[in-house]
Amino acid sequence: MTTKSPPSIYSISGRSHELGKPYVAAVLLVFAVVYVGSLFSPGLQDDADSTHAEAAREMLVTHDFVTLKINGNRYLEKAPLMYWAVSLSYLCFGVNEFAAHLPVAVSMLLLVLLAMLWGRRAFGDRAAIYAGLFISTTAGCYLFTRILIPESILSFFIAASFYFFVTALEDRTPWRWYAGYACMALAVLTKGLLAIVVVALALLVYVAISGEWRRWGEFRLFTGTLLFLAIAAPWHILAGIRNPHFFWFYFVNEHFMRFLGKRIPKDYNKQTDSLYWTLHLVWLFPWSLYLPVALRQPIREWRARRKLGAPKAPRPPLNFRRRTELICLAWAGVTLVFFSFSTNQEYYTFPAYFPILLLIAAKLANEEESGSQRWLLWTSGVLAAICIAASAVLTAGLWNSRHVPFVPDIGTVLAKPDLQAETLSMGHILDLTGESFAALRLPAILAAVILLIGPVLAFWLRRRKAQFAATWTTAATMAIFLIAAHIALVRFDPFLGSRIMARAIAPELSPADQVMIYGDQSFGSSLLFYLRRPIELVNGNTTSMWWGSTYPDAPHIFLNDQDLLEKWNSSERVFLFVPEHERAKVDALLSGPLHVASEASGKAIFVNHP
Repeated sequence: MTTKSPPSIYSISGRSHELGKPYVAAVLLVFAVVYVGSLFSPGLQDDADSTHAEAAREMLVTHDFVTLKINGNRYLEKAPLMYWAVSLSYLCFGVNEFAAHLPVAVSMLLLVLLAMLWGRRAFGDRAAIYAGLFISTTAGCYLFTRILIPESILSFFIAASFYFFVTALEDRTPWRWYAGYACMALAVLTKGLLAIVVVALALLVYVAISGEWRRWGEFRLFTGTLLFLAIAAPWHILAGIRNPHFFWFYFVNEHFMRFLGKRIPKDYNKQTDSLYWTLHLVWLFPWSLYLPVALRQPIREWRARRKLGAPKAPRPPLNFRRRTELICLAWAGVTLVFFSFSTNQEYYTFPAYFPILLLIAAKLANEEESGSQRWLLWTSGVLAAICIAASAVLTAGLWNSRHVPFVPDIGTVLAKPDLQAETLSMGHILDLTGESFAALRLPAILAAVILLIGPVLAFWLRRRKAQFAATWTTAATMAIFLIAAHIALVRFDPFLGSRIMARAIAPELSPADQVMIYGDQSFGSSLLFYLRRPIELVNGNTTSMWWGSTYPDAPHIFLNDQDLLEKWNSSERVFLFVPEHERAKVDALLSGPLHVASEASGKAIFVNHP
């Protein structure tokens, strides 16, 4: 059996003019513009970002690569691969923000390269370029890589495992099966059993609808499972040996009970179904607007089959293109449906972005190459209307704040959120006020201008049937908008993190001084990373710190109000970090005037002996 060689990645398609290497380089340049510059700033955010960065730092310091620790306390709820990668990055580049976020950026680059490789083989050269371009400029991909979470790394290993499985079915090459099992094992080491659920269920759906279950003998199930276990099992076994009750906590509490919303302690929420589904239009923006274009042909074929008396269409041959379409549909569908039932944060469905964007890239490229214009023109018009409206909102905000002086600390002019009701990890965007535009003038002006010009230009190019240029214009618009978003994120630095406060008190600290956080550690976790010393927690035996505190060797960092009072009134010097929502409680607890060592965005560090 012979197969036709796929077209070169350096041509848009077999039916159009040559696509030179500069277009491939241009995709990588767009990626670099969006992702590389943001490796160096802003500082680490409180909560997950700095918590995970600190866990990797303590791993490097203690040389314990099995049991994660934060503030010396066991942190057993996460799989280790991302922390291994960050520790290696620290070893190479030092302990800093760049090194902390480098593994996530590298995983995004690998996703871009894989998208172009897969898109070229399955759909042609234009689709390959578009796939890499879409991943580089999609809103959700950017937003959810601003914090150190494993979703992008997980997505790469899941995508790689599917790629190897599909190419194994196509080429009948045994080593590709083993590469797929190895990638699935690495995905498990990145974020636990979710990888098995997504990959296994999607493959089951695929073989059922494709009929390729008949080839099960080629799947290397036994030897592939042995390879999977050889890679994934050792860390789990060692963690269980070194940490009593690890298996119950990690597998039952952190996987099964979390899915049911009964995890102990309960600190995760579930989005409403309407919010869950509609937000994906935002996370996949602007390319989500091309979903009607992507679905047009399948819907048209389905309607044709539904016509009375129409003969049943024969099943299309299972070439690589068809296999890719089916596996991407199963992959995205399983991921989205699974998390619609589970407790969820917005970024949990990140692994579904790759197959959705790959399919949109393929359909968009096909529409452009076939000469179709009406749907593309309508979609570009809708995008232009949305962006013009967003530009008008930004312009109105800028105009209304024109007499407001620049505010270096944006946290002082944000609305005060209800922390108990907050369910979105990106919910701080809802706290913006008119006064906050005074701190966001530069990024707001940049965003307003590019949202006004870019989509209108893309629409004009669509009208002139310059489809390739129109798509690139949209991508360039989004890249510049994401640069504006990065500038805005830097302005949020005092509000989202505590780096400024840590640097303010660091010169005053002596080894004998004590640093404390009042309440949950997540509200000031970046202090750990920047001060690099143990921090005591007052009433902080909560959330991610709770389980580790139950072990007999837990560090003596957990205090109550009475312990705080005794130390505050002693001769020892104490620096107490207080988040804004705990301020009234601390004011009532500690009598007398409180001396402020540092203050930002409503947060304060008090000292008992200034």
